[in-house]
Amino acid sequence: MTPGASDSESGDSRGLDRPAGSLTPTVTFNRLELNRILNLYGRMVADGEWRDYAIDFLRDKAVFSIFRRASEVPLYRIEKDPRLARKQGAYSVISAGGQILRRGHDLERVLLVIDRKLSLV
Repeated sequence: MTPGASDSESGDSRGLDRPAGSLTPTVTFNRLELNRILNLYGRMVADGEWRDYAIDFLRDKAVFSIFRRASEVPLYRIEKDPRLARKQGAYSVISAGGQILRRGHDLERVLLVIDRKLSLV
């Protein structure tokens, strides 16, 4: 690996990335994970449900926060915590009140808790 190259560029699938000049790794969403999350986010923005988001890449987890308005607390937090990957699953969806709505190993299945499909009435 070249100096300054991230682990994700070298094919590391753990979601760890090292910013330039940093010795401590940070957890990130990979391209496929972020694509799935942003597709869901885009649909909900088009429906008028969500309006803003924030992404935090921390040392121990990555967090995608979803807001109805920028001045509020997040409606949902989608978290990736690699330390829980072998136990309960690395992915979780957490509500505004802090309740874990769903946790698992597969991001697609975890996001189903907030992904509402159109249904005939």
